[in-house]
Amino acid sequence: MVARTQQFVCQNCGAAASRWAGRCEACGEWNTLVEEGAAAPARSSRKGRLFVIEPLKGQTNEAPRHASGMAEFDRVTGGGLVRGSVLLLGGDPGIGKSTLLLEVAAAFAREHHRAVYISGEEAVAQVRLRAERLGLSDAAVEIAAETSVEDIVATLSQGPTPRLLVIDSIQTMWTQKVEAAPGTVTQVRGSAGELIRFAKRTGAAVILVGHVTKDGQIAGPRVVEHMVDAVMSFEGEGSHQFRILRAIKNRFGPTDEIGVFEMTGAGLCEVANPSELFLSERDLGSPGTAVFAGIEGTRPLLVEIQALVVPTTLGTPRRAVVGWDQSRLSMVLAVLEAHCGVRLSGHDVYLNVAGGLRIQEPAADVAAAAALVSSLAHAPLPADAVYFGEVSLSGAVRPVAHTAPRLKEAQKLGFMRAVVPEAARADAPDGFALTTVGTLADLVAEIARDGVPALRRVGRQEA
Repeated sequence: MVARTQQFVCQNCGAAASRWAGRCEACGEWNTLVEEGAAAPARSSRKGRLFVIEPLKGQTNEAPRHASGMAEFDRVTGGGLVRGSVLLLGGDPGIGKSTLLLEVAAAFAREHHRAVYISGEEAVAQVRLRAERLGLSDAAVEIAAETSVEDIVATLSQGPTPRLLVIDSIQTMWTQKVEAAPGTVTQVRGSAGELIRFAKRTGAAVILVGHVTKDGQIAGPRVVEHMVDAVMSFEGEGSHQFRILRAIKNRFGPTDEIGVFEMTGAGLCEVANPSELFLSERDLGSPGTAVFAGIEGTRPLLVEIQALVVPTTLGTPRRAVVGWDQSRLSMVLAVLEAHCGVRLSGHDVYLNVAGGLRIQEPAADVAAAAALVSSLAHAPLPADAVYFGEVSLSGAVRPVAHTAPRLKEAQKLGFMRAVVPEAARADAPDGFALTTVGTLADLVAEIARDGVPALRRVGRQEA
């Protein structure tokens, strides 16, 4: 008889304690300790099994993949799902996770692969209604509403092994091997372990849907993220139609690729040219807007950066940013004031990346600085120019990687010039005008030379 002990498990980090406390000593969160039953380790007379130890050098084969047929999804996964791999997908409620995975399952089924969709949150009739709305009723996707992991594994083990198994969501699953309520840390960890063992034993690719917390982190213990082969995030603002699929961890592919989708009445549509879509509603001739030529993985991406600088009567000016790093904005503002003479200490600053995209690379420093100066001086920037470059604390504009793809993408969309670091001159395509800047002060002076009186005053301040 296996002895049962009681322990208190933190629902935020998974740490266990022998008694209840108001605050978790591991992560510092309050009121997260929940009492759960745990099986005491039982002594076993089983002897260890011998296994083969091989040298590092040897013949290796690339992991077999199954492409779904959705180009944006396959781009993020590295070319398709690897057999026996387990992927964890997180995202805000209502962002479209179930819609995306139902479309992926339908794409697999249309390639004559067995695809199974297990829903623990919706009934079969609800899943069918979504499939009819998305026009996926003709796909041979098998669906079921079940939450018991043992029943799911036993049922799928009877017929042919599915190429794709979708579990929506892992927080609703439970295993009888663990005495805890569904959704608790112990159940999530135990259910995920059983499904991972099923994937490795049968070669089925498994996608687990995970809920997220208020700060955007996948709910449950972080150990689940370490157990799976890939962790992906489905991002987007509820007020925008764009959705971004981003890889956070991927053992079989890159982690810097993104897939862009557009939410429509007929479901998620792939966006083959995100730059054209992000710039389709750009405000031409408005001050405070600059086009940034960025790189997401191997894909060049043009996006509009919007800035608003207004005087304030508050003792501490407000700094608000959406889609960019708050610390990066503070650094650019400090460099503008220290090395360029642009006084922003008496102004509120608002910065936004249009389209709901989140920029992570430092090459957006020059574009953000150009938008800020443009808004402060009420001076529109040239509509046919793009900006990129990294700004150092000394005020120097440093070169960035992948200059040629950025400029080619800009030229393809009708842009004729770019403001870039000095080292990027040799990578300009034919018929493309480059303006190189060595320091951020050169950028301010370059904008001042456009002949706008208000901007000339900003240029004279730094001189």
